[in-house]
Amino acid sequence: MTRSPSAATSLLVVLLGLAVALPFVAPGYYVQFASKAVLMAMLALSLNLVVGYGGMVSMCHAAFFGLSGYMLGFMTADDAGASVWLALPAAILVVAAVAAIIGALSLRTRGIYFIMVTLAFGEMLFYLFHDTKIGGGSDGLYIYFKPEFAIGGLVLLDLENARTFYYVALGGLVGAALLVQALVRSPFGHALAAARDNERRALSLGFPVFRIRLLAFVLSAMIAAVAGFFSAAQFGFVAPQLLGWHLSASVLVMVVLGGMSSVLGPVIGAIALLGLEEVLKSTFEHWKLIKGLIVIALVFALPGGVQQLAAMIAPRKTEGGRDPETPEVLPASPRASEPRAPEVKRSPVAKEAVSHV
Repeated sequence: MTRSPSAATSLLVVLLGLAVALPFVAPGYYVQFASKAVLMAMLALSLNLVVGYGGMVSMCHAAFFGLSGYMLGFMTADDAGASVWLALPAAILVVAAVAAIIGALSLRTRGIYFIMVTLAFGEMLFYLFHDTKIGGGSDGLYIYFKPEFAIGGLVLLDLENARTFYYVALGGLVGAALLVQALVRSPFGHALAAARDNERRALSLGFPVFRIRLLAFVLSAMIAAVAGFFSAAQFGFVAPQLLGWHLSASVLVMVVLGGMSSVLGPVIGAIALLGLEEVLKSTFEHWKLIKGLIVIALVFALPGGVQQLAAMIAPRKTEGGRDPETPEVLPASPRASEPRAPEVKRSPVAKEAVSHV
């Protein structure tokens, strides 16, 4: 079933309008919090490309996020900020190269072994920065000046201004969402989904499954690099903890909580989880325990994620029984093409994600 395109478009326009208007009505603290939420939503969006559409549960995306922040720190001078035009592409290229190496080795495994290998690579990068003098060791690296959007000495955007920084982050999230949407609706996205649903059939049809998955893994890491770059710029600090598995697990929870069947789901999950944390921190002393219980309850009550609430409030119209956001995949056998009663699929990674909360 599908919701009316006009209703979905109207909802997106309303949400985007609220996001644009937020800096004009909210205090400065909440503008900075919104910037953080937007960047984490971008990280969750990148992870969903490989988890939700590729069926690959990566546990090293935080390493890409943190590595990009370190690249900004390395390229920031002692008396001036780094140029965005140079530092951002450099960070993305370095992360893409690292992701290509990790992906080329990790994608030779499947299932739980893929999770373990990506987790191991993420921890290797964590200890590389934690146990050596690279990037200040366990103390991390301070970034005293934000990167500069300037051409010929003319500053185009002042990232020191919290409102400007928020709009830059929001623009990055919208751009990343449009990119992922275009990817999953392209023949590349259909092939990625086909490999996720039935690898043997995809191979028999001639799809280069390994290359498709590797490309999705690298593209996902590049989006995570953009989020990590601006996150380090926002807080002026980067530490090895940003590369650790705890952050990867938290982002995975955001993806599962929001829902993996759409581009908007991880964005909703990230904002919902960070908003929940913010409320619980100011109310309860042992807020992490309560957060875990709420997340577990939501995962069991809404197996399709928080976005499932929208489907419950505004039921979708049928369109041949297929969600247009879900790439069409040929049936595995004549019997598989027979009509079946609809069933609610529980996320295959829900239990894995919840275990890290």
